[in-house]
Amino acid sequence: MESKENKEGAQLHTDNTHIEIWKIRRLIQKLDTTKGNGTSMITLIVPPKDDINIITKKVTQELSSAQNIKSRTTRQSVIAAITSTKEKLKLYKYTPPNGLCIYCGVILMDDGKTEKKVTWDFEPFKPINQSAYYCDNRFHTDPLQVLLDDDEKFGFIVVDGNGALFGLVQGNNREILQKITVELPKKHRKGGQSSVRFARLREEKRHNYLRKVAELCTFHFISNDQPNVAGLVLAGSANFKTELQGSDMFDKRLQPIVVKVVDVSYGGENGFNQAITLAADALANVKFVAEKKLISKFFEEIALDTGMIVFGVHDTMRALEQGALETLMLYEDIDMMRYQLKHPVKGDTRVLYLTSNQEKDSKFFQDAETGLPFEVVSGDPLAEWLCHNYQNYGAIVEFITDKSQEGFQFTKGFGGIGGFLRYKIELEDGGEQANGGGDDFDPEEDFI
Repeated sequence: MESKENKEGAQLHTDNTHIEIWKIRRLIQKLDTTKGNGTSMITLIVPPKDDINIITKKVTQELSSAQNIKSRTTRQSVIAAITSTKEKLKLYKYTPPNGLCIYCGVILMDDGKTEKKVTWDFEPFKPINQSAYYCDNRFHTDPLQVLLDDDEKFGFIVVDGNGALFGLVQGNNREILQKITVELPKKHRKGGQSSVRFARLREEKRHNYLRKVAELCTFHFISNDQPNVAGLVLAGSANFKTELQGSDMFDKRLQPIVVKVVDVSYGGENGFNQAITLAADALANVKFVAEKKLISKFFEEIALDTGMIVFGVHDTMRALEQGALETLMLYEDIDMMRYQLKHPVKGDTRVLYLTSNQEKDSKFFQDAETGLPFEVVSGDPLAEWLCHNYQNYGAIVEFITDKSQEGFQFTKGFGGIGGFLRYKIELEDGGEQANGGGDDFDPEEDFI
């Protein structure tokens, strides 16, 4: 019964699209931070319907043109990059169904002097209908941004007597588009002829305020004569939200996509966060809401002491290796590397998890008894390793951000990694074996 409940509370994805989006986002970050030595970095985007043979001919023409570059160093770098791109194209008899992306060039390493040739070629996980070719001193990642627009966008309008906030929720990302403030006159309590005038002025200012809010709604949520969001949520602590929805000033094109009207106790950003939670039923497919539900379930399992969750890199990875981990919760920007090391004498291998600060300490890479260095078999960012290997263990990966209060608590208090178990397991006695074995290794000291 526990396993069924955990499954219902934890499994949020039925495909791996969110994994592919994460990979593309990481690749974009990597491409954007690379620097080239001259115009030796090739960006080639081939749409699905383009003929790969025609693209190859164009690249061949570019190769001929590169022969005329006056600078010998630049000429050699450009020719090398274009040649590598041409060789990659030869591996494809036809354009893949979703198109083809190739990033190739000679980049500068961190020291600013050493050069390295790199190549990324891949078929995107969904069609990319843009053609691009650049030979520049940087990689162009703008064409890849369309791959990140996977989730539906929802607009939020938080309006009360103090001001209005216009926000956007897409997946587990939230964005504040604009905030405005207003000072409306209070109700005039004194009698006499002046009370009628004050009431008229008050109503006039309220009317102008609602008109301003309605105009901004159109500005933010209408593009190309149609809504640019899948739905709208109106929130507020007074009657302004209902007055706005029923007003003739509210854009008629936005009326049909109002999915929820909620009462919130606050205005501004606090009201925005509260509105996201209260509109959860209307935004069931938005990952930001799903993330909060998942972490709340995780905290609930801890409070009930069910023994059906794990957290921390060691216990989580041990559970994964045993096939007991059903859902892996992973902070999308976790600062952790996974090293596979080979003992210099015994020859056995073991796995080490280190943060970026711990990587600088040489003691983690040498044998405590002999002082001999370990052979580094492999070293990968833990998140990337998990994204490429999680399916081998039958687990589901759910990314967690630190943008919600629950997410922040998970990333800071639980190391940014944990998950739900299929069944209870004992982890206390499996420390050394899980980390590669060896009598000379204390898992609490050497495996961080």
